[in-house]
Amino acid sequence: MCGVVAVLGKENASQLVIEGLKKLEYRGYDSAGITSVSQGLLQTIKSEGKLLNLIGKLDKSTKEKLYFDNSIALGHTRWATHGNVSFENAHPLTSENKIAVVHNGIIENFEILKKELISLGYNFRSMTDTEVLPHLFMKYIKMGNDLLEAGRLVLKDIKGAFAFVAMSVDFPNQLFVSRNSSPLAIGLGDNANFIGSDAHSIDHLTQKIIYLEDGDHALVKINKISIFDKNFKKVSRKIINIQAEIGLITKGGYKHFMEKEIFEQPVVLPQTTSSFIKNNSEITIDLDKLGFKNKNSLIICAAGTSYYAGIVGKYWIEQIADIPVIVDLASEYRYRKPSIFGQNSILVISQSGESLDTLMALRYAKELGLKTNAIVNVEGSTIDREVDYSLYSKVGPEIGVASTKSFTSQLVILFLIAVSLGKKFNSLTLTQMRKKCQLINMLPSAIAKMLEKENQIKLIAQNIKNSKSVIFLGRGLLYPLALEGALKLKEISYIHAEGFAAGEMKHGPIALIEDDVPVIMFLVSDGNEDKAISNLQEAYSRGAKIILIADKKCIDKATFAHFTVEIAEFENEFKSLLSPLLMSVPAQLLAYHVAKERGTDVDQPRNLAKSVTVE
Repeated sequence: MCGVVAVLGKENASQLVIEGLKKLEYRGYDSAGITSVSQGLLQTIKSEGKLLNLIGKLDKSTKEKLYFDNSIALGHTRWATHGNVSFENAHPLTSENKIAVVHNGIIENFEILKKELISLGYNFRSMTDTEVLPHLFMKYIKMGNDLLEAGRLVLKDIKGAFAFVAMSVDFPNQLFVSRNSSPLAIGLGDNANFIGSDAHSIDHLTQKIIYLEDGDHALVKINKISIFDKNFKKVSRKIINIQAEIGLITKGGYKHFMEKEIFEQPVVLPQTTSSFIKNNSEITIDLDKLGFKNKNSLIICAAGTSYYAGIVGKYWIEQIADIPVIVDLASEYRYRKPSIFGQNSILVISQSGESLDTLMALRYAKELGLKTNAIVNVEGSTIDREVDYSLYSKVGPEIGVASTKSFTSQLVILFLIAVSLGKKFNSLTLTQMRKKCQLINMLPSAIAKMLEKENQIKLIAQNIKNSKSVIFLGRGLLYPLALEGALKLKEISYIHAEGFAAGEMKHGPIALIEDDVPVIMFLVSDGNEDKAISNLQEAYSRGAKIILIADKKCIDKATFAHFTVEIAEFENEFKSLLSPLLMSVPAQLLAYHVAKERGTDVDQPRNLAKSVTVE
C-alpha cells in the first residue's frame, strides 16, 4: 500500500526521503511526490508512474534553482484508492500552499467533511479522500491553534483507518503524525528525526525505532518527540533497535526480486526449520501458548497466498492430529459473526504482519476471548506486537509482491504445528515424530531438484503466454496449490486463471473448456491419482491443452498430456505429505516465466501492493 517517508533536521532531507521511498517501491504504487519548504512556502513536486519520473523532476528543479529546504522533506508513494492515477491525486496534498499531508489508508467520512470545507471556501483539486486533511489542518490553524492542537481537532473529525504526516510552514521544523490501524514508525537520530511506513524505509537513517500504537499521535521536533494515546494522554513507547539487512534487499544478480526469492528457498527454509526443530526430532512450538492445553478446534484466518497456506495447514492438522480446523478469509471473519463453540484460539498468517483485514480479524478474535497466535515474517510488525504468541518465518525480506518463499515457510510452520499436535493428541510416537522431522529436513534438497526443472517450465510458459484463461486442478493437499498457482499466474501475468478441486470439474467448470485452454494439474501417486487423471481426461476430450506436473507413475498413466514436468522421485511418505511444498516451486516458476514472456512488471504488478493496509 502507500508509502510514507519524512525527514526532519538532516541536511539534504529531500534526497534522503527519495532513498526511503525507493525502499518502499516493493509495496506497489502508481504515483509519487515530495514536499519541502522554500522561502516560507511549500515546494511540491509530484509525478505519475515510477519514482524515476519524480527524481527527474526533482533534478530539474534543482538545476532551475528551485532549491528545497535542506532540513525538512515529506515524501509519498501512492497506490490509488479514491481517485484515479493522476498528478492531481498524487500526494503530498496541500492547502493554500502552507499545509502538506501524506496519508496511507482511507478517511471513511471524507464526503461529509468535503462538503463542509467547500462551504467554508476551501478548493479541492483532487478526487482523493486525503485532501480533506490539509484543509482541516488549515481551518484549525487559522483559528489560532498550534500544529499539535490542530492535529487533535482533525483526529476528532475523521473516521477510518489511516497513518498520516502533516507539515506546516507556520510551524517550521515540526511534524504531526498519527496512526489508526495503518502502520507508522518514528526513527530517532542526533538532532534529527524520521518518519516511515515501516522500519525498512528509514533504516538507512537510524537503527532506533518507535512504533506508534493504534490511536497514537505525536508531535515530532528536531530534538523532541511527544507521543500521546487516543485519549490525548502523554505516553512512552518502547524504543526498538533494528538491524538493517543490507545486501538482502538487492537482486543479487537476478533479473527480478521474485526470481531471486524463488531460488532462495533451498537456502532460507533451513532458517525456518532450525528455529523450530532441535536435536532432529524435538519441535519447540509451545502448544500451551498456541491455546492447546486441551484438545479443541482451531480457527485459521488469512488473506491471499497466506489463506491458501492455511487450507493446506487444515488438511495436515486434521490428518495428522485429528483436530478440526476452520479456515476463514480474514476479510470475512469479523463480518459473518462466527460461532466460537469448541474453539480456544485463532492463528492468523501474514507475511508483512501489517495486512489490515488480517489485523482486524485478529482484534475481533481478541474481543471474542480467543487466544491469538500468528505466523509472520516481519518481527516487530503490528500483528506480531498484538498477538499472544508469534511463530516467525525467518526467510528475510520478501520484496516481490507475489509471495514465494514466505508461502513455503508458512507451510513448513503449519506442518510442524500439525506434527506437534499429533504427538500431543493423536498418539504420534517419537519414531514417527523423528521421521516427520527428517522429511522436513529433506525439503531444501528436494526444492533444489525442483528448481532444476526451470527449462522445461520455460517451454510451457512460451506455449501458454497468449492464453486468455488458464485452469489449475488439484486434489487433496494439492487442491489449495491449484488455487495458489492460479493466483500467482493472474497477479503477475494478468492472465485470467482459476483453481479448482479436480473432482469439481464436472460440477460446472468443465463448461469453460474449449480448444487450447490450458489445464494444469498438480498430481502425485498417493493412491488417489486415478480419479484425478480421469478428471483430466474429461478436459482433454473437450479440446483442452493438458499440462501435467507430476511424478513418473502419474505421467506414465496420463499419456494424453501435451506437456509434462516430471518431478524427482522421493519416498512415498515425503511425496504424499509434503507435495504442496514440492509442487509450489513449479507453480511459482510457471507464473514468473509467463509474466516475463508477456513483459509485465513482475515485482510490482499493476493495482497490487505488498502490504494491504486498507480493508
